Amino acid sequence: MDTNPGVANVEEPASWDELYNINLIPSELFVKFRKEYEGFRLGVNLEFYNSPINDFQTKLVLKPLSNERRWKFIYEPIHQDVRVLSKKIPITKFLNLQVGIGHNFSLGAIGWKWKLTSCLGGDNISRIRNKTSLGLCEGVDFRFGWRADYVLPEITGALGTGEPLFNMNSGRLEASLDRVEAIFTHGNEQYP
Repeated sequence: MDTNPGVANVEEPASWDELYNINLIPSELFVKFRKEYEGFRLGVNLEFYNSPINDFQTKLVLKPLSNERRWKFIYEPIHQDVRVLSKKIPITKFLNLQVGIGHNFSLGAIGWKWKLTSCLGGDNISRIRNKTSLGLCEGVDFRFGWRADYVLPEITGALGTGEPLFNMNSGRLEASLDRVEAIFTHGNEQYP
């Protein structure tokens, strides 16, 4: 029985170990080889996935280098898919639209897809997704895709209601390094 009926029971705060979780093991590893020639970039992507299942994909990518580029061509020899994708079209500051059309040779099927993407948002939780690039030297870059899911701290209180005068929820952070890309680019050759 409560000895002080005017004060509500408050749960003990979680330990610091329960308030954050940081995972530095990437679920995707990409090795990209790129060759730039006369305004175009030809790339060979080797993509390794270890979560939720182990998988491997190879992609050949062709796209123009100009700032006005509006498309890229992708061929996946293992799945026998050919796709032409638009560049990400900004709808708002944080929302992008991408449209594509493709053909699968093994199925003999043609179809189109669209995708809305954002660096913010998640499943009933606040989320930031971003890519950070690090240039090691000329022609060698590393790109890290990371994600942070968070619940901001919350401070509440009441007076005369039977609830505590001051209550604090410490929030929560779950961060992960989702993708590591090693990008090797061979630039334009200068001919006389």
